[in-house]
Amino acid sequence: MSDILLEIKEVSKHFGGVTALDKVGLTIRKGEIHCLVGENGCGKSTLIKIISGFYKPDGGTICFDGQEYSSLDIKQSIQLGIQVIYQDMSIFPNLTVAENIAMNYELYNRRKLVNWKNVETIAKQALAHIGIDIPLHESVGSLSIADKQLIAIARSILYNSRLIIMDEPTSALTRREVDKLFKVIRQLQKEGISILFVSHKLDEVFEIADQFTVFRNGRLIVSKEAKNITNEQFVFYMTGRNIEEEYFTADHADVSSSLFRVENLCLKNGFENISFEIHPGEILGITGLLGSGRTELAKTLFGMYTADSGRIFIEEKEVKIKSPMDALKLKVAYVPEDRLTEGLFLTQSIENNMIISNIDRLRKKKGTVDFQRGNEDSKYWVKSLGIKLHELKDGIQTLSGGNQQKVVLGKWLETSPKVLILNGPTVGVDIGAKYDIHNYLRKLAEEKTMAILLISDDINEILMNCNRILIIKSGRITGEYKNTDLDSSRLQVLITEGEGAEAV
Repeated sequence: MSDILLEIKEVSKHFGGVTALDKVGLTIRKGEIHCLVGENGCGKSTLIKIISGFYKPDGGTICFDGQEYSSLDIKQSIQLGIQVIYQDMSIFPNLTVAENIAMNYELYNRRKLVNWKNVETIAKQALAHIGIDIPLHESVGSLSIADKQLIAIARSILYNSRLIIMDEPTSALTRREVDKLFKVIRQLQKEGISILFVSHKLDEVFEIADQFTVFRNGRLIVSKEAKNITNEQFVFYMTGRNIEEEYFTADHADVSSSLFRVENLCLKNGFENISFEIHPGEILGITGLLGSGRTELAKTLFGMYTADSGRIFIEEKEVKIKSPMDALKLKVAYVPEDRLTEGLFLTQSIENNMIISNIDRLRKKKGTVDFQRGNEDSKYWVKSLGIKLHELKDGIQTLSGGNQQKVVLGKWLETSPKVLILNGPTVGVDIGAKYDIHNYLRKLAEEKTMAILLISDDINEILMNCNRILIIKSGRITGEYKNTDLDSSRLQVLITEGEGAEAV
């Protein structure tokens, strides 16, 4: 009897004139954790939707447990034991934990009346199955992303799952939450359930995967055992180029002057007595766990929250920032953590998204907008940031996550900021786009005209791109370090344990 659960053979998919998948293959064995990796737009999501029955392939075959299919529909996929947990997890925030876990199962079994006792029993057993304890009557909207992820997993095992597909499950999780998720995944593996783990984070592949497959531009590049690959080879397979990152040292920073300074800034239930300054030629990093106060600090500096006390200086001049409009007038720009809800107008074109932050400068005397100038400005940032697109008039949703993030960055750089605040600037961004963004930030810093504050919980991002690093815990700065004095394991300890400050 074969140990192969799923085999994809020469599957293709086209959307108009665009080839999303070009005769790709994928083999997953029973009880295997298999990582499907590749940059945004490589075809990962298209293949997931073919396996789940949402898309019908244009060619090729799908073989599941020895049975061959030209295509699957959604009902067939579920009946075979295939469950997909998408990035949004399809969770109902207004329902309770128990309702989210059990209601679909009740509908699937065509229950005409809801037995609430049965709903609770099903949900309780599902959570216990994966060793998780979450209050059944808690509203899911009030839970962390990590708990929502676990609820989605608990829900999936109710259908006698044989293959669980997780689409970018760690994109918004802290390291501690990732560890918790991986523990659950390994437990499912012990029960013989196969996991297709879709990601573009290399460290996760090395940590969790038995096998990995790389897609690039809709084509299969390589499929191997995870233990037989180096980080450098992996990056090349994914991007088609050699990417080497070095510590950003800011050797020519001018420490005698200050572009941006904060003194004893406080926000009730957010943070207290935050003080730092950014010198010309450097990138200052702030990192901490979820709930540490890092995001509240970023939003306060941009005027989305109003500080209760403290002082802010731009180029040694004290300023008041009580609203985003104040920030814009003072040339403070903010790249938010969630580009989809805070950084982009999803119904608008790429060009409109690019020019919106600088719309006042494009306004003519009669109140009309100089769209020709806006088009020229947009083309400049497309070229400067390497944004891959078809046409500027296309909808912003036609771009990959990495290119969307470059649009967010470009629209703020178009305002010629004196202070650039980046909150998780590469969340959900693939390796190539991440490297491009980091490289551009370093060039901006070297010009010594812009204060750059990079806030992130991505340890490698902070370590490689910030010459000075501040640790924030429970709303307080607990330490300041040079990046060259740290490695990733040391920084991880500092973030989770919160040591006292050390001299830089």
